[in-house]
Formats: sequence, C-alpha cells, structure tokens
Amino acid sequence: MDNRGNVKGIAARVAIWSARHRALAILGWVAFVAATILLSMQVSTEQANYALAGHGDSGRADRIVEEAGFPEQPAGEMVLIQNRAGSDRVTAAEEVTRALKSTADVADVQAPIESPDGRSTLITFSIGGDPETAGERVGPALDAVAKVQAAHADLYIAEAGDASADKLIGDELEEGLTRLSLLSIPVTLGILLVAFGAVVAALLPVALAIMSVIAAIGLMAAASRLAPAVDETTHVMLLIGLAVGVDYCLFYIRRERDERRKGADPHRALMIAAQTSGRSIWISGLTVIVAMAGMFFTRDVTFVSFATGTILVVATAVLGSLTVLPALLSALGDRVDAVKIPGLYRRNSDGRVWNALLRVVLAKPLVSAVVAVAALGALAAPALDLKTKGQGIQDVSADAPVVLAMVAIGEAFPSKTTPARVVVQGDVRGQEFDQALTGFRSAVAASDGKLVEPIDVEVNPRGDVAVVSVGLAGKETDAAAIAALDTLRGEVVPDTFGRLSGTKAHVTGATASSVDYNERLEESLPWVFAFVLGLAFILLLVSFRSVVVAITGVVLNLLSVAAAYGMLVFVFQDGHFEEQLNFVSGGGITNWMPLFLFVILFGLSMDYHVFVVSRIRELHDRGLPIRDAVREGIGSTAGVITSAAVVMVAVFALFATLPLTATKELGVGLAAAVLLDATIIRAVLLPAVMTLLGRANWWLPRGLRWLPEIAHEPPAPVTPARPEPELTPVG
Repeated sequence: MDNRGNVKGIAARVAIWSARHRALAILGWVAFVAATILLSMQVSTEQANYALAGHGDSGRADRIVEEAGFPEQPAGEMVLIQNRAGSDRVTAAEEVTRALKSTADVADVQAPIESPDGRSTLITFSIGGDPETAGERVGPALDAVAKVQAAHADLYIAEAGDASADKLIGDELEEGLTRLSLLSIPVTLGILLVAFGAVVAALLPVALAIMSVIAAIGLMAAASRLAPAVDETTHVMLLIGLAVGVDYCLFYIRRERDERRKGADPHRALMIAAQTSGRSIWISGLTVIVAMAGMFFTRDVTFVSFATGTILVVATAVLGSLTVLPALLSALGDRVDAVKIPGLYRRNSDGRVWNALLRVVLAKPLVSAVVAVAALGALAAPALDLKTKGQGIQDVSADAPVVLAMVAIGEAFPSKTTPARVVVQGDVRGQEFDQALTGFRSAVAASDGKLVEPIDVEVNPRGDVAVVSVGLAGKETDAAAIAALDTLRGEVVPDTFGRLSGTKAHVTGATASSVDYNERLEESLPWVFAFVLGLAFILLLVSFRSVVVAITGVVLNLLSVAAAYGMLVFVFQDGHFEEQLNFVSGGGITNWMPLFLFVILFGLSMDYHVFVVSRIRELHDRGLPIRDAVREGIGSTAGVITSAAVVMVAVFALFATLPLTATKELGVGLAAAVLLDATIIRAVLLPAVMTLLGRANWWLPRGLRWLPEIAHEPPAPVTPARPEPELTPVG
C-alpha cells in the first residue's frame, strides 16, 4: 500500500503500517493472544483477601484477627427447627442430631439451643475438611435434614450455613454463566448478521472481541500481583470487553464499507475509516480508561480489581481494532461482504426512521430539547431517594430453601447469622479482661434489646487477641441494626473493653463492615467524580478544540447516568418487575453499584458521543452549515449507532439473567442507560442542543488556541493536471 495523501493521526499511521505488513500484523496479534494465554497458565491469578481489605474500624479488626493465628475454622452449618402447626421440637431435634452424627463429613454436632421466644430450636455443626471446598461435601447433610423434615410435616426444619450457601451460589452461578456463555456469542453474532447482511463482516467483530477478552484475562493474571482480583472481575471483563470490542470494530468496518460503496479506492476508504472511526475509537477508549481509573481513588479491593480488569480489556480491544483490523480489511478488500444474506444485505442504509425523527427535532429544536430533558428528568427522579445496602445471601436466590432458612435463623437467633464481633487486642487471659467481659455482659443485658445474647468468646493460642461475638437487633444494615451498632461502638465497648490498660478494642461484623464501607465510598466519591469529569472534559476539549462540545458531552453523559440511577431505584429498590427479573427487593441498591455504574456509563457513553460529534465536525469542516452537518452527521451514523446500541443492550440484558441481584442491577442499569443514550440523548437532545448553539458549538477561548488542530478526514487526493494538447495549425 502506498502512503498517499497527507496522512495525520496515530490511527491512520497505524492503519498504513498494518496494511503494508498484513501478515506481520495478523500473526503478531495471534501471537500476542497466545502469549497471554500461556502467561495465565504459568502465573496463577492472585485472589483478593477480603480479611485484609476492609475499611475503617472493622477493617482494622479484621486484620488483627487475620494475623492473630486463630486455628482455621471449618465451615459452620445450622439446622433450624421451628413451630408451625406442631410443637414437638424435642423429638425432631433428637432425630436431626442422630442423623447428622451418622452422616459423612459432619463434625462437632452441638447440643440444641432454644430461642428467647421459645418457638425455635437451633443445632449447629461443622463440615469437616477445607472450608473453601465444604460446599462440595455438604450434600449428604442437606439430604439427612430433608428426610427429618419429611417425617415432621407439622414443623419447619431447614439447614443453612457457610457450606450450603457456597453450594447454592456455586450451583446458581454455574447454571447462569453456562446459559450466558451459550447465549452471548450467538445473540451478538445474530445482531451483527442483521446489521451487516454478510457473514464475514459479522464474524470479524465477534472474533476480535472474544480474542480481546481472552488476552485481557490472561494479562489480568500478571496484573493481579499488584491488584488482587475479586471473583466478579472476570464477569465484568466479559461484559465490557464483548460490548466495546464489537462496537469498536463495528464503527471501523461500517465506515470503510460506506466509503467503498461511495466509490473510494481501497486505500482511501481504509484511510478515511482510520482517520475518522479509528480516531474516534482511540479517543473513546482513552476516555473509558480514564473513567475506569477513577475507581483507584476508592482504595477498595473490589473497585481496584474492577478498574484493572476493565482498563486491560478496553486497552486490548482498542489495540486490536487499530492494528489487526486494518490488516484484515486490507487483506479481504471487498470480500469483507462475502457470504451475503438474502433479504438482509443492503448496499446503503438510509435510516429513514432516524431521518424522519431528525426532521422533527431540527424543525423544533427548543421544544425537542425541553421534551427530552423532561423525559430524562422524570426517569431520574426516583434516584433522589437512592439507598444502598450490602450484599447478602438473599441476593442469590431469594426463594431458595437455604436462603429462606438463613433468614428464619437470623430472625430467631440474630447472634448466629450476622453477629457483631468485638476484637480485643492485648492481655486477654487476665483477671482484668474477665472483669471487663462481665461488665460487657451486663451492658448487653441492659441495652433495651439493641444487643442480643448469646455472647461467645474465642481467644487465640497466643492469648493476645479475643473475639467477643454478640447479636445486633434488626437485620444486617437496617435502621435497627445500625442503631444497635452505634450503641455498641459508642457506649458499650468504650465503657468496658475500652478501659482496659494496654489493649485496643475494635468492632467488626457484617453490619460494621457495611457501615465502614459506605463511609469510605462517601469520602472517595468527590475525588472519583472530579477525576472522571475533569479528565473527560480535557480529552473532549483537546479532541474537538471546543469548550462548548466538551461541556455538552459531560452534561449529556451525566443525564444518562442520572436516568440509569432512577431506573435502578424504580426497579430494584422499589421492587418493580420482581417476578419478571426473579429477585426480591432488599430496599436498596448494592452499595458498590452507583459508583461503578457512573464510571462505566460515563466511559461507554463517550463511544457514541465521540463517534457522532466527530462526524458532525468532519462535515462542518467541509463547509456545511451546522444544521446540515447535524442532519447529515447523525443521519449517516444512525445505522451503526443503532447496531452498536442493540449489541450492547443485548449483551448487558443477558447479565440480568444471572442469579445474583448485583449482576441483575448491573445488566439492567447498563442496558437501560445505553438504550437511552442511543435514542433520547443522541437522536433528540444532542442534535437539538447543537442546532440551538449554532456556531457557538466550536467556541474556543483565545487563550486555548494553541491546542493542536486535528484533521477529521484525509484531504482529497490530488489529481495530476492533464497537459495541454498541442495545437496543430490548419491550412
């Protein structure tokens, strides 16, 4: 390929190199992906240690316990026997005890204890062996308890605990992920087949996106040495990688095909695609990476893992789109349209629906803008009442027997499911500690029911750390539980263990950890928002040399995020569509979801914004008035934006089918936001606002005119002047 024309920009230069060295670019990409696979096989992924990752007072307590040398505890299980119609719990408890003691892998069966209200009996035991794999061995115990329940239909007899919960989560997730893996690729490919109408063109984005995800997961194995990975990171990488990888390739291929159909030669078509769509890809990818990097400010192990994983998968998708894709397009030429599908393949996509809508919007831009903002405001309104909550067993499958049993145990024996744990560091074997413990018991009894017995005490082998467990009124993070935690931290612990000389006392547990986690997020939110918004503004400013375009892009993306928040609150906090989505509302949104959705949505929204505004700027630079540039720019990109949005919505919606409430929130939130972004915002609000602003769209203060000029299209090829024919005299 000749380097013809005045080529500018990284994307175009990389495209020229790739097209010139097609074999090297293609084989190099394959070798890169293979190397990452080998890397992940040689270097295992470092998993995050949640015991060392907490925040605040609970985080300090967890780290003390982790380093105290307590013997490894086996996975604990509990059997609840509760009055329903019958009342003979004693016989049932004896049968459960005998059945468990004769069951394989069951150990340490404790004597039954009775609840304060006299309606429930609890039997605790352990599953022997490694607690990490106890879920694989808990099946016989569950079967034994089920047989006793069948013999006592007038009682409620059920089992729950660490091992049974792990088994439930493992089974549910395995089924959900299997379904996701079977559906995500075919659904994406099906959408692209409709969009392109040709098999080869549809296969390219899917293949490159899958390879990008595989390569990024391999790189994550090495990166986990610096940022340990949490379990959900791979799922998030698949979600984001498949969506952006397909979108980036879709933008590039669609533009190259369009230019060829307009009569451009293969070289110029590829250069136009590289300098326009390719440029949009790396700017969009950089913006997404910047947005993801904002999660590092939280200093939370989950967010740091998410940030690392998503940055790797987006960077890999950008790399593949800008390097191997031009080589493949150059090698295929017009064969990219090979294996056409009758009835779907069209040489031109006129976007009649979008153009009809655009005519209305551009005819009444002010009215259109007001209506669009009002609609987004109505969708965002529920977010004013947004509440967050920690994740619990109920978020897996609310109607599963294990979950129902855990909830019932928590109500009858609150100290057994989510107790508060007071960690005392110092001399815990002396008389002074015993006296403080006696005072602690008295304070619990006098707490007006905020703190609940029984009180359990465990001392490490060195005798310098004691863990005192006590129940909290309420459920996990509700108002009653938080009030009880405040009493424990603010009054009971300081007045008892806090007076011991040479010791320190901290409070942890599910409620305490959730409260401290939320406080840490609240502290980090301003930094995350400032970082993401500030750098996104700078990237747009440098890219388009316009303060107005930068501000418009930031504001439109914030509207998209706000609307997504509102829809999440409406569905998951208020409990709408519970039956359709198979969840039970916990009265709040998963605590890490708002911040994570903000950075993800803000980054992904830039895909469409940069792509559309780049086309409008390109047309305006050719001399078109702003209204015409908006009409032609949005009209010409409507087809690819629609296809890209449908791919993203479909992939995100599939994640809403997973059993965890958090993944449902993630899928619904992202799908809804992308749908709104591609319709109300890009098709109505953006053209209306840009039309109203007119020439002001490109305003740049005199003090910023040093910013570099960026070409949006290669200059037209120069046609050599034809020599004048020699005149032959006549006569």
